[in-house]
Amino acid sequence: MTTESAPAVPVRADRPALRVDAWEPTRQTLHMWLQIVGKTRMVNAAPLNHYWHVTLLPSSRGLTTGVVPAPTGPFEIEFDFCDHVLKLRTVDGRHRTIALESMTVADFYARFIAAASELGIPVDIHAAPNEVDPAIPFADDVEHATYVGEHANAFWRQLNDAHTELQHHRAGFTGKSSPVHFFWGALDLAVTRFSGRDAPTHPGGVPNCPDYVMAESYRAELCSAGFWPGGGIEGAYYTYAYPAPDGYREAPVPEGARYDDALGEFLLPYEVVRTADDPHALVQAFLDATFRAARHPGDGWGSGVAE
Repeated sequence: MTTESAPAVPVRADRPALRVDAWEPTRQTLHMWLQIVGKTRMVNAAPLNHYWHVTLLPSSRGLTTGVVPAPTGPFEIEFDFCDHVLKLRTVDGRHRTIALESMTVADFYARFIAAASELGIPVDIHAAPNEVDPAIPFADDVEHATYVGEHANAFWRQLNDAHTELQHHRAGFTGKSSPVHFFWGALDLAVTRFSGRDAPTHPGGVPNCPDYVMAESYRAELCSAGFWPGGGIEGAYYTYAYPAPDGYREAPVPEGARYDDALGEFLLPYEVVRTADDPHALVQAFLDATFRAARHPGDGWGSGVAE
């Protein structure tokens, strides 16, 4: 099986400089809001392998659930980081909006529940966050209450940039691959390639996340790549393999990238990409080099990297 070359990626002049420490208050608050909406998609969508039904998707204005086929009728919920509103829409034309502004997670949760109820959107969720510790119930969280629109918009533009790069990376692979999608638990945009072989049962241990979720997510041998607002001054591209083959961490990678022993993954800081002479070439070289290192000997993986 062969694949055509991926289309050329235009030079981007709008890569934003967004220090992780500068937008931490907004990031922490937005993380909780995204979990509320993401959980609403999760409980209404049909289950998919590797928990792909829980994710949000990049849109032309922010992040969206996409169309969710709920028992009460299809709906879509979108974070609009241009006009700074949350849009709730149903297929019969009804809609509600919630202004994205500084407010507690508890206030956002109450407004969201009210708007969803008016539209008949079920929100039968476990109303506390996952993959964080402590996990403050949404209705009780008055600690996180900051929303700076400029920061949210800059993060969305980082995600758009990463989405372009990860789509390009995905396009060259002929094997099983996930969509490019946003995981609200860890707050990262990711795409995952699979070899077609089973993997050892994942040990779990992620804070406030059931071990069976991790076991299902990692039940097959994989190499995952993505973008995360951590790992660098301005966030970072990352890649990791599960299970990682011998010698994985010693693999050669482009200048500016490194293997992080604490995280168990390769990192390419966004500030290195943003200031590179050819950011696209750098990101693709990083993704190709780490995928090459992740492949175990033998067949199974589809093509998708220059030999």
